[in-house]
Amino acid sequence: MLTDSKIESLSERARTIRKAVINMLVEARSGHTASPLGTADIFALLYFHVLNHDPKKPAWSQRDRLVLSSGHICPVLYATMALAGYFPEKDLATLRRYGSPLQGHPHREWLPGLETSSGPLGEGLSQAVGMALGLRLDNPHTSQHVFCVMSDAEMECGNTWEAALSAGKEKLHNLIAIVDRNMIQIGGTTEEVMPLEPVIEKWKAFGWQVIEVDGHNFSDLDEAIGLAKAAWYRPAVIIAHTIPGKGVADFEGRYEWHGKAPTKEEGKRALDNLA
Repeated sequence: MLTDSKIESLSERARTIRKAVINMLVEARSGHTASPLGTADIFALLYFHVLNHDPKKPAWSQRDRLVLSSGHICPVLYATMALAGYFPEKDLATLRRYGSPLQGHPHREWLPGLETSSGPLGEGLSQAVGMALGLRLDNPHTSQHVFCVMSDAEMECGNTWEAALSAGKEKLHNLIAIVDRNMIQIGGTTEEVMPLEPVIEKWKAFGWQVIEVDGHNFSDLDEAIGLAKAAWYRPAVIIAHTIPGKGVADFEGRYEWHGKAPTKEEGKRALDNLA
């Protein structure tokens, strides 16, 4: 159970992450805005409450794994990792620069603490399935978990469902997918571009435990992860409903902010919103 003080601490960390995301995107003058702001609460909870990890030993064999399938939202991952101590926060200003370890999509060989390189949507869950299988082969009773953060729009990719079918068949109890259900993609809403509903029934049909939550409620998210870990006989997916552009009035709910960065003036107004 999360205490009120811990929730307050996580909320402040999420706000700090959102500010860092805005500063990074303004400096880079390119990148994705909506989903990084929308998932800041999820990443704050994972890195500062849920994951068993050690920033000083990123290759620690007993760590939990986090796979970012939707690689384009990496500013939120980089900001969270810097805040957690994986690398200096000042390096966030190098997002998308030539030679920077903070590329526009994660490159695992360039930044310790990244589990995968990602970019092509739909591949992350397959990678996470392989990791979960590997951990279970090493120890059938492993307490290590693999978390896979996904976008909702990448459920339009067939590879996602191949992975989901495989995980269900193998009853991967140590695999937890978190779907950022923000209802948008670069060309409009998901239900306009390629309707995804009924999402819950689809995952259940593939043998997964499905938990639906408010992706901005720390207590609900924490409880959902606890329920997912308790599902010893099957994988679990958390459908986290989020607001794209969360915290910035000009950005919230607008698909136009999926894949563009704020200007300096827009960034200033955004930071004022987040103050």
